Amino acid sequence: VQLQASGGGSVQAGDSLRLSCAASRRTSSNNAVGYFRQAPGKEREFVGSISWNGGNTIYADNVRGRFTISRDRTKDTVYLQMNSLKPEDTAVYFCAVARRPYSGREPSDYAYWGQGTLVTVSS
Repeated sequence: VQLQASGGGSVQAGDSLRLSCAASRRTSSNNAVGYFRQAPGKEREFVGSISWNGGNTIYADNVRGRFTISRDRTKDTVYLQMNSLKPEDTAVYFCAVARRPYSGREPSDYAYWGQGTLVTVSS
């Protein structure tokens, strides 16, 4: 299984970043893909997910309207566009492949996890 999130970095509040999640075709092509994040001292939380064909997306309330998930099936890559970043968005971001074509919000809905990428937003 190959799954890797990239694109993190250090930015100022109000800036944008785009994360990429490259997955092997065998693991992701027919399944939803989600992003989670974990801030220091906090539990991992759901950010958003996209269905197997890109036709359905769901978001956590605290990122809806600022973050957008998309996927390019020809490249086996899922993107998380993050706009209007806030200091509270600071966390390690993970991508994960779900067990089904349409995913839920719980970590247990996901079978494969990649190593995270750090996003730091300063005020």
